[in-house]
Amino acid sequence: MMFERIKEKLEILADAAKYDVSCSSSGSKRSNKNKGLGNSDGMGICHSYTQDGRCVSLLKILLTNHCIFDCAYCVTRRSNDIKRAAFKVQEVVDLTINFYRRNYIEGLFLSSGIFKDADFTMERLIRVAKKLRLEENFNGYIHLKSIPGASDELMREAGLYADRLSVNIEIPTISGLKKLAPEKNHSDFIKPMNKVKNEIIQYNSEKKLIKSTPKYAPAGQSTQMIVGASGESDREIMLSANYYYKNYNMKRVYYSGYVPISNDPRLPSLGSQVPMLRENRLYQTDWLMRFYGFDVNELLNQQFPNLDVEVDPKLSWALRNQHQFPVDVNSAEKEMLLRIPGVGLKSAHKIVRARRFRKLNFDHLKAIGVALNRARYFIICDSRGWEKRDLAPSKIKSLILRNSVGKFRKEYSSQLSLF
Repeated sequence: MMFERIKEKLEILADAAKYDVSCSSSGSKRSNKNKGLGNSDGMGICHSYTQDGRCVSLLKILLTNHCIFDCAYCVTRRSNDIKRAAFKVQEVVDLTINFYRRNYIEGLFLSSGIFKDADFTMERLIRVAKKLRLEENFNGYIHLKSIPGASDELMREAGLYADRLSVNIEIPTISGLKKLAPEKNHSDFIKPMNKVKNEIIQYNSEKKLIKSTPKYAPAGQSTQMIVGASGESDREIMLSANYYYKNYNMKRVYYSGYVPISNDPRLPSLGSQVPMLRENRLYQTDWLMRFYGFDVNELLNQQFPNLDVEVDPKLSWALRNQHQFPVDVNSAEKEMLLRIPGVGLKSAHKIVRARRFRKLNFDHLKAIGVALNRARYFIICDSRGWEKRDLAPSKIKSLILRNSVGKFRKEYSSQLSLF
C-alpha cells in the first residue's frame, strides 16, 4: 500500500515539474569524499548533454503541487481542479538515494508549490538537501528552486547544501506579472536573487583567504521566463534577461514557451501553438549577447522589436547592417569575425590561428567548420569572387533559406515555395 501511494505521488509531482526547464547544471564541482554517494564534478544534469555527447539525468519533482497562489499561467494554481499530492521530506530523500543506487539519476532537481508561506516551504526544501548531504553523504548534484519571498537566513543555508539555486521570475515584465499573478510581488523574486548573489561574492572573497571556506552554490543561480503568455515583445524579454545577467550574476536565463492550460481570457486560448521556434530564437539571441559580444539593442530595437523567425538573429542583424560587410577573414579582428553569419566561436579561433601561416580560401574555411552557405555572402577571402554581387538583403535571405536544413524548417517551408 505504501509503495502504491509513493508511486502515485511520484507520477503526480514529476508530471507537474515538467513545466520548469531551468534545470541544467554548469560549473559545479562537488567531488566525492569519505566514500559517499555520487559525484557532481563538472557534469551537467537533467537530460543535458555533456561535451562528449553523454546524456545525464536527474530526479525532477515538486515537493508538493499544493499552492496558496492563483497565477493564471500555472498548472498548480489554487483554483485549478487537479489531483494534489505532497511528499514528506524523508520520502524525497529515500527516492533520490534509491534512484541513484539503481543508476537512474545523477542528481536531484527539487521545486515546490507554495503551501502555508514562503519560509515554511523553503525550509522543507532545505531539509531534503541537508539530509542528503549530512545523513546520506550524497555528493551528487542538487538544484533547489528558491521560493520567492524566502528569508535571507534560509537562502544562506540553502546555498550550503545545493549546487545551484534558482528563482523563476516567471513573467518577464512587472506589468505582465501584475496582470497574470496579481497576488505576487515582483520584489519577492528579487530578494532571494540578491541574497544569493551577495553570498556568492562573499564566498569567492573568503575562499582566497581561507581554503576551507564552505562552498556556497558552486554552480551559481539561474532563472526562467515564460514566453508568449503576457504579450511582451522579444526586445522586452531580452532587455529583462540582460538586466538579470548584469545585476544578479545569473549563470543562465531560461526561456519557456507557454503551454496553454486554461481558457482564461488573459492568456492564449487552449489549442494555441506553443511558441517553440520563438523560444529557440531567444536562446540564440541570449548566446550572442553572452559569448559573441552583441548588445541587446543591436539585435532588437524599437524598429525591430521582435526576432525574425525565419533566420537566426545573427543573420538577421547582418542583413540589416550590410554596410559592415564584406569582412576580410584574413585581416579582420576576432570580434568582427564573430559577427559573420556562419562563423562560430571555435571557427573564429581557428581562423585567427590558421591565417598566421597562409591566406585562407573557401576550401580552408569549409575545413575549419565555417557554414559557407551563410558566410559566403558576407566575407572576402583568398578565393576569387564575392558572393554578394550587390544582392538585396531579401534576395540573400531567400537564397540562404532555400539551401538550409533545420529542425524548424517545416515552420516556414510553405513560404519558400513562393520564391
